Amino acid sequence: MYNMDNWKHIFKLDPAKDLSEDMIDKICESGTDAIMVGGTDDVTLDGVLQLLSSIRRYTVPVILEISNIESVTPGYDYYFVPMVLNSQEKHWMMDVQHQAVVEYGDIIDWKEMFAEGYCIMNPSSKVYQHAVCNLPSTEEVIGYARMAEHLFHLPFFYLEYSGAYGNIHLVEKISKQLKDTKLIYGGGIETKEQAQAMSRYADIIVVGNALYDNPKEALATVKAIK
Repeated sequence: MYNMDNWKHIFKLDPAKDLSEDMIDKICESGTDAIMVGGTDDVTLDGVLQLLSSIRRYTVPVILEISNIESVTPGYDYYFVPMVLNSQEKHWMMDVQHQAVVEYGDIIDWKEMFAEGYCIMNPSSKVYQHAVCNLPSTEEVIGYARMAEHLFHLPFFYLEYSGAYGNIHLVEKISKQLKDTKLIYGGGIETKEQAQAMSRYADIIVVGNALYDNPKEALATVKAIK
């Protein structure tokens, strides 16, 4: 197992999107702390396995962020389970997770499994609509963060802007509420300057879309915060 205490940077790869093997090599050798595999649409077992086989040639830790039960497979170092705190439907907070435990509870290695308290902040994003989210106020987001830390004792609170660059002042406010729960920020990071700004407050930043839109800048975000 790896020590996640000092992680600062994660690249997120979408199994429904194409990346060349050369680009995957550069990502794996970039110095990022981990690679997360996950997405919203068209996440299939074949896509998840194909990415795993490419990444596994390297020593970088690899995480499967579970999008659906059908695409879960052994071979990943860690499995992150999103719990969408600002969903209007209990289904995305607890029911799908319960279904997975009912089906696979006997074979789950719980040391590899980590829950993420998700708060999705971009109403235009597919994941926001997919999870039937409600846009929370600043006070409500802070409330979710406090619940993640003090009520649920979650290892991660994930502030997700999904394609848009978020409110850095909100990230700062949330960071002041969390001590044991790590703050993950994801969304719209395209440059090293944006990475540096968010990493001042977030424990871990996630860079995803930029790998497909502006890969050179995306790769530069690693050294920018280390």
